[in-house]
Amino acid sequence: MDVRQLEYFLAVVDHGGFNRAATALHLSQPSLSQSVRALERDLGSDLFHRIGRRAVLTEAGTALIEPARNAVRSLQLARAGVESVHGLRSGRVDVASSPSQAIEPLTGLIHRFTRAHPAVSVVVQAAFTPRDVTDMVRTGVSELGLVATPGPLPEGEVRSYPLTEQRFVLLTPPDGPFPPGSVVRHEQLAGQRLIVGQRGSGMRAYVDGLRAAGVDLTFAVETEHRIAILPLVLSGVGMAVVADAWRGFAEQAGARVLDIEPATGLRIALVSRRTALTPAARAFLECATARRTEPTAPGTDSEPL
Repeated sequence: MDVRQLEYFLAVVDHGGFNRAATALHLSQPSLSQSVRALERDLGSDLFHRIGRRAVLTEAGTALIEPARNAVRSLQLARAGVESVHGLRSGRVDVASSPSQAIEPLTGLIHRFTRAHPAVSVVVQAAFTPRDVTDMVRTGVSELGLVATPGPLPEGEVRSYPLTEQRFVLLTPPDGPFPPGSVVRHEQLAGQRLIVGQRGSGMRAYVDGLRAAGVDLTFAVETEHRIAILPLVLSGVGMAVVADAWRGFAEQAGARVLDIEPATGLRIALVSRRTALTPAARAFLECATARRTEPTAPGTDSEPL
């Protein structure tokens, strides 16, 4: 068994099949299959059920995922540690993030990090709920994660680094029922049609909480594709409760963005595993957390996290 075989195994897991994994790895599909077969022989167990073109994990394959990720991460850490002797001249950092936080604060964090370390690439991995983010970090899919939660920040197998808070706001079409600049109270949302995200997301938990409190809302659309929310609002399908990260580009697109009272929001934090990080991930984390306490000099970049 070698680390490359484990990398190939994980590629099949992450890409959902041999053909897509081979394409991502720039390998021929037969070469990839042979490598995984060799790994199975070494382990004495099948890792996948091959059903036509599908590859379904066996119990042994499922058990191998986390140890494989640990082994691959350990090798990456060793390589990165040697390379960092001469400074961060290369490398990458993986960050899992939900869509809203990928707008802000992640855009600002990446902007500042790449200015300081232009030779290091940043790979943003999609996650849709806080649980998704922490699971990706915990299992080694990603080194860092940007999590947004209305409750306590995750702990246990991950370490949290608080960054900022975002309040919820209401997106309406330009001819919506509430005038520009108004503050909308919870009870005023009764009878309105809302576009909502999937269960487990912060925005969905907020709207479900309003319903549970007796506010009679209609769910016009439930979507896992948050990129569709703003176009749906602008077309008049309904309104949406989203994080304040959406404000800038929503207003530029022509939507009204209104504050909701009483104010409620999300706590935003970076999370990492409790084990050692690569130098690139450590540098990203230091860049993000140092920004929270740096004084802002007149005339400098002062955008908030």
